[in-house]
Amino acid sequence: MLFKISLSNIRKSIKDYAVYFFTLVLGVAVFYVFNAIETQTAFIRVNETQREIIKILTTAISGVSVFVAVVLGLLIVYASRFLMKRRNKEFALYMMMGMSKWKISALLLCETVIIGIGSLIVGLLIGVGLSQVMSAVVANLFEADMNNYRFTVSASAITKTILYFGIMYLVVMLRSGFVISKCRLITLMNSGKRSEKITMKNPWLCVVVFLISAAVLVWAYHTVGWDFEHLNEKRIGLAILAGIVSTFFIFWSVSGMLLRVIMSAKGVYHRGLNSFTFRQISSKINTTIASMTVICLMLFVTICTLSTAFTIRNSLNKGVEDNFPVDFYGRFSLHIHDSSDDSSYRTGDIDDVYAQQNMSIYDDFGEYHHFHDYIESNFTFDTFAGDRKDELTSGSVSIYSMMNFDISFLKLSDYNAIMELYGQKQIELGDGEYAVSANAAGMPEMYDKLLEDGTEITVFGNTFKPGSKKCILSSFYPDMQASNTGTIIVPDDAVSEKYRGIDYFVGNYNATDKKGREAAEQTARDHWTYVMHWFQSNTNYGSMQGLETKIEAANNAIGIGAVVTFLGLYIGFIFLVSCGAILALKELSESADSMARYTMLRKLGVEEKEISKSIFRQSGIFFLLPLLLACLHSYAGMRFAKIGLDLLVTENYVKPVIFTAIVLIAIYGGYFLLTFLGSKAITREQK
Repeated sequence: MLFKISLSNIRKSIKDYAVYFFTLVLGVAVFYVFNAIETQTAFIRVNETQREIIKILTTAISGVSVFVAVVLGLLIVYASRFLMKRRNKEFALYMMMGMSKWKISALLLCETVIIGIGSLIVGLLIGVGLSQVMSAVVANLFEADMNNYRFTVSASAITKTILYFGIMYLVVMLRSGFVISKCRLITLMNSGKRSEKITMKNPWLCVVVFLISAAVLVWAYHTVGWDFEHLNEKRIGLAILAGIVSTFFIFWSVSGMLLRVIMSAKGVYHRGLNSFTFRQISSKINTTIASMTVICLMLFVTICTLSTAFTIRNSLNKGVEDNFPVDFYGRFSLHIHDSSDDSSYRTGDIDDVYAQQNMSIYDDFGEYHHFHDYIESNFTFDTFAGDRKDELTSGSVSIYSMMNFDISFLKLSDYNAIMELYGQKQIELGDGEYAVSANAAGMPEMYDKLLEDGTEITVFGNTFKPGSKKCILSSFYPDMQASNTGTIIVPDDAVSEKYRGIDYFVGNYNATDKKGREAAEQTARDHWTYVMHWFQSNTNYGSMQGLETKIEAANNAIGIGAVVTFLGLYIGFIFLVSCGAILALKELSESADSMARYTMLRKLGVEEKEISKSIFRQSGIFFLLPLLLACLHSYAGMRFAKIGLDLLVTENYVKPVIFTAIVLIAIYGGYFLLTFLGSKAITREQK
């Protein structure tokens, strides 16, 4: 009997359950898709490095899934609360007919089980289908071979999804039973007669609170987005706390100001259904201040997460393409003080290390250049900038401007040979002239100012003047990102070998196709590892050696990009669904409570078109307010992210922001449209 009544109730309340069921299905599908990545990618052919990256990705997703489950659990509890409120009169009728509270709780339990099983089945079916698409996305991201791929279903992801959502539904059941046990018949019967009371706050107090909150918010924005020179953990934490509190009080003050402001504009207030519309809006905001605050902050996190994740991914991929122009990059140094002059030193040579094993590094490459840089003791960026350091770094958004780092020197012939190998422009210098090469964020602009002023430098016992008034945007060493903070190029005869620094080798393999390059890299890497290990094991000299390759850099870029992209999508999608669902359920609940008011409007002769317009405005403003403030938060947040991730974020935010906007329109806008249509349908029930 309970099962039949439950099915009947679900069919009867299909409009109430639509958004709830839709949200559960989306949550289940997304949860399965991201937790099935490991199984779905098992048949994709990738190299060992990429396989390790996928393992790291799946581990990270498993950890984030716990957080996602908590968010979805809170959302389900929140949604069930509104659904129960809609059915207060129904529960009162059951009690009047003699049904015990225990049986009502059992009825709710049965309905929850039916909805839960239905959402799990539908969500898993959709998730299994979408996970096949996700496999193609992962394969494209890793440039992998899918010839051995086949349709798969992840048993572990299904188990995890059922377990997590089963716990959520159990919490909902327990809560529903507890709420029913505390209900009184008179309270349930009168629930529909008690309309939301509009608290008319003191308008002047609201204005003062709004202005103070706005001022505090501006301070928080400035602290994290512009005043980066004074940033520390304490100031960042204080700014975040100030932003959260200010957000709450902005919604609190707006809820008291909105109706008053509209009422003061008589021409607007008395036009059409504006008086009714804005009273409804004021009531909704007044009763959901905390919810609006949470939704605004979740939207802020979503926008920043999605935009920054894709910006990092794009920056890494483009960084490798632009800043790693050769296949192989090795460096080696061996410091030995010369007994005849304690102030001088020489470094080891890669050729010597290979020769000791009867090997030659040149055999593994088709084109290459072997060189070393030069070091002038105690010549740093601060030395170069002199008294202008504070002036140059003021207002800079580069993290390097806060540091004092050594500047290395290159011979002109070495620099030009390197640029020829890289396919970049070569330069010329006159006697006694120098040039500066840099490409790290913010550094070329500072060097430009020094060069324009004709700043002279005295190094290696000689004085040099600028050969050009512009810094060269380049780097003599390959890297994943533009990281050359400054290299000074001088004529060949200007330096002595006693100032010799680190020994470098850059080159391209003989192979041209992908498989050939991978095989050549393995050979070159094995040779390098062998000779360097032998040298460190059989000598007592202190040394430093490093090896980086373009394939390795590309894999690292793909790995970091994959992790931040998938985690960003996972968290962003769940947060968007949660925000949309909470607002939709609240709006639909309010529409149901206001059915009698819409019936009265129709009896007074108000046209259906005007009522629809009023509902559209209510839903639009209700969804738009938290989004607008979240967008303001996001601007400062993304500026802070760009400063904090200066080494990773080199691309602009335009394309990622456009993508984020599309996702927002699709999901958040979709919930708005469903809410508008649902509210229209509910308000027509008593037509």
